[in-house]
Amino acid sequence: MATQADGKTPNLSQQEQQDVDENQPPRAAVLHEIIRTQGDQELERNVAALWWSALAAGLTMGLSLMAMGLLNSRLPDGEGFKVIASFGYCAGFLAVILARQQLFTENTLTAVLPVMSKPTLANAGRLLRLWSVVLVGNLCGTLLVAYVMLHLPIFDTRTDHAFLEIGRKIMENHPGQMFAKGIVSGWMIATMVWMIPSMESAKMWIIILITYLMALGDFTHIVVGSAEVSYLVFAGELPWKDFWLVFAGPTLAGNIIGGSFIFALISHAQIRSEGSLPGRKAADPRHPPQINKKQ
Repeated sequence: MATQADGKTPNLSQQEQQDVDENQPPRAAVLHEIIRTQGDQELERNVAALWWSALAAGLTMGLSLMAMGLLNSRLPDGEGFKVIASFGYCAGFLAVILARQQLFTENTLTAVLPVMSKPTLANAGRLLRLWSVVLVGNLCGTLLVAYVMLHLPIFDTRTDHAFLEIGRKIMENHPGQMFAKGIVSGWMIATMVWMIPSMESAKMWIIILITYLMALGDFTHIVVGSAEVSYLVFAGELPWKDFWLVFAGPTLAGNIIGGSFIFALISHAQIRSEGSLPGRKAADPRHPPQINKKQ
């Protein structure tokens, strides 16, 4: 096929050229701005709205523990069947993210970008307020759902034992492993958040892919893991001290570092570097990025 001197295909109509432009993947700067704007909107929300959404997310994340326990209790023993049961881990993330509820590890990326773009004490204070409210709300929700799942006559004995085994598996890690696996988990969630705006139509499959890999790798996540480990506490198998010092503290630190100080920082640095390149085109004001607001 013949081409013009500038490399473009000749004889394209204006409509055809517009179709080409519209089918181009968004630049990294566009994705950065979408996520930064979403983060700025989250920072503006009042405490009550953040709290109730975070509490709902914590309760909803109990679906991951429930789904994994049900699958494990109904599948034969063996590593091959554990691969299938790991799909249950995706359930809570799918429900929380598609329902636009407040999940702490999402905010380790979205809410950090506005602070990196405009590093002021006021923005840092807004970020700490958001993180504190969402984290406490998430943990209250997961602890409540774990208590209810244990003490109400909902599941059979085999399923109850499966819930305990899930928590025991996590607690086989020492604090250093909790921290290291938490870094990977935070980075994976941040990657998912970055991917979704460019592939909105494939959002469900992106969530399933990332969270399923998290389950297969036994990577630690502060929110869903708190439901799994607190089940052991409420069953009398684990003291609260180990919940906080062995699991929660190291995992939370790892999630924050993986999601914020690694992924968000590198992604922000990439955009800042692009901004210094000569000849960089400004965003087209006729096609502003589409923002998906949380309800």
